[in-house]
Amino acid sequence: MSIAPSHRLVWLAAAAGLVVGAVVTGFLLRTPQEIADSPATPKKSIISSPVTQRELPASESRRMTEIIAQVQREYVDEVTPDRLLEQAMRGMVGGLDPYSAYLDRREYEELRRGAAGSYPGIGIEVSAEGEGIKVVRSLADSPAARAGIRGGDVILQIDNEPVGSNVNAALEQMRGPPGSLVRLTLRRAESAELVSVALERAKVEVHSVTGELLEPGFGYVRIASFSETTRKDFDKVLRELTAIGRLRGVVLDVRHNPGGVLEAAVEVADALLDAGNIVSATGRTAEANFRMDATRGQLLEGVPLVLLINGASASAAEILAGALKDNRRAQLIGRRTYGKGVVQSVLPLADGRALKLTTSRYVTPAGISIDETGIEPDVLLPGVDVTPIAARDDAEVKLALRSLREPPPTRGKERR
Repeated sequence: MSIAPSHRLVWLAAAAGLVVGAVVTGFLLRTPQEIADSPATPKKSIISSPVTQRELPASESRRMTEIIAQVQREYVDEVTPDRLLEQAMRGMVGGLDPYSAYLDRREYEELRRGAAGSYPGIGIEVSAEGEGIKVVRSLADSPAARAGIRGGDVILQIDNEPVGSNVNAALEQMRGPPGSLVRLTLRRAESAELVSVALERAKVEVHSVTGELLEPGFGYVRIASFSETTRKDFDKVLRELTAIGRLRGVVLDVRHNPGGVLEAAVEVADALLDAGNIVSATGRTAEANFRMDATRGQLLEGVPLVLLINGASASAAEILAGALKDNRRAQLIGRRTYGKGVVQSVLPLADGRALKLTTSRYVTPAGISIDETGIEPDVLLPGVDVTPIAARDDAEVKLALRSLREPPPTRGKERR
């Protein structure tokens, strides 16, 4: 795998699935050494561009000063200068595009912890659902799993407060230090019964890959998001499946996968490809231009693959889907993906803050930009996206399994 050296944290954002803990998942990340080492200040190479060193002309400085003075004097409530400057920075960066953002200390720390694959929380993956948030799954050995919270349950209240329409605020309520308590009111998936459960938050290890045998010879592997541990988790699940017996087909599932660590998505693609390009990106700086290719050897050589996708498959999930589709390694079944073909770099600032800034545009191996268009599946399913449920009961998983049992005559030839 050919990867250019990087000194920055790079994510691909999309508002799709969410993992409750320290960070909302939904990005494509390239992790720099300075992130792992938690420095007090960033390296000069990150902040030494002419743009960042440019001083504001006197006219612009006067305009900014005038605005701050007017707001402080006339606004209905008193506003501190610190708050005004914080909001100005958020507006300046957030106004560039939907994905760039200014991160305060807490947001930056949550992002770093989420990328590492562990966080303090209750351990559920959720998606928006009307008046509440729907549980996609409880993470193994998490407080949520121990409390019996299951996929399909809908969280209506947190500490007796309605969830409402602000999903991010609800997620924030469920986060907290290990050992603290949170009470949830849920509507059960099966019976619509309302139940109340109290959970003790804990450090949750996010194993983003799960798998099972659907029937002899056919496996199912779900990748919920991409973190620094995904490739290790992916290898472990495949070892467990192949230990049971020879695999004749595998269903990979990235529905409702909002993205994650760039290297993790590339590593999973590399594990399934013997050669070929995985992804290429272009930008204004040397680090924003890169090409990542597969290396020799693959984990499931000769095993047919079906990849399930939908409109909530985004970012890193789209990189994996594009690589497998363009290299003719998997048949894609589902619905058109989210469509996010730009890359963000998370640039550390002083005092523990950071910028999440769009720095690259990427294309699939066929040279196609999927930004705002997404990836079209080989088999387009009718209807709207559905939240994944237990694999053996999931109609779309069953369809993928039938496709593996009865492959089109030409597909095997294409993969030789």
